[in-house]
Amino acid sequence: MSRWPRTLGLMLAVATAASAQTGPGREPYRTDVAYDGRFTFVRLRWGGVSGFRGFGTAWNHDYPRAEYNLAQILKDVTFVDAHTDGGRILALDDPELFKYPIAYMWEPGFWRMTDREAEGFRDYLLKGGFAIFDDFDGVHWNNFEAQMRRVLPDGRFVKLDKSHRVFDTFFRMKTIDFPDPRLGVKPSYFGIYEDNDPAKRLVVIANYNADVAEYWEWSGTGLLPFDTSNEAYKLGVNYMIYGLTH
Repeated sequence: MSRWPRTLGLMLAVATAASAQTGPGREPYRTDVAYDGRFTFVRLRWGGVSGFRGFGTAWNHDYPRAEYNLAQILKDVTFVDAHTDGGRILALDDPELFKYPIAYMWEPGFWRMTDREAEGFRDYLLKGGFAIFDDFDGVHWNNFEAQMRRVLPDGRFVKLDKSHRVFDTFFRMKTIDFPDPRLGVKPSYFGIYEDNDPAKRLVVIANYNADVAEYWEWSGTGLLPFDTSNEAYKLGVNYMIYGLTH
């Protein structure tokens, strides 16, 4: 895949503002989009709560504006044919998950799962799935790591720096150190490689002390810095392209 010209950054800035202004509300955002081979944003549901809103848990944070806005950007600035009318919300042991190469989880600091879910999620990752974890900080790492040990007992987390290809898959970012919009802390990024081999693909990436999707949710509203929101979108697009090509 050839790199787009540097001027694409300007396109992203324009697309960010335009897409965010046409967020959910003008048309329904569905959770029952049928699989048709097109890119579909998948949000992971945990905690055993029925209903897509999931009140009383935290997996539904930023829903649905975050994925709606990111899907709009992905469709506008890449050749990815992305669904923008809806996505999927799936449990970790749902067989439907295997149809989608990328899955995103919010608030893994509160994540709980059954043994069956752990086994299903393990199979998904080992068969080519790419999971992104976001929106957690501080001591919440302890629960996240404990749950991941149940999924990948032999997996080892490695801290990633800006030189890793996941941050340079489509956009060359100015920085990956944009702060958590609520806490203002500097983020860290950790990954698990297939077979713990850095020469192989990332199976998991965790945005720790970060809330990247918060920037997607509130872009175009004036609540968060415009330039930082653009970097958050670039990171999201890079993640999606990486997951689709590895």
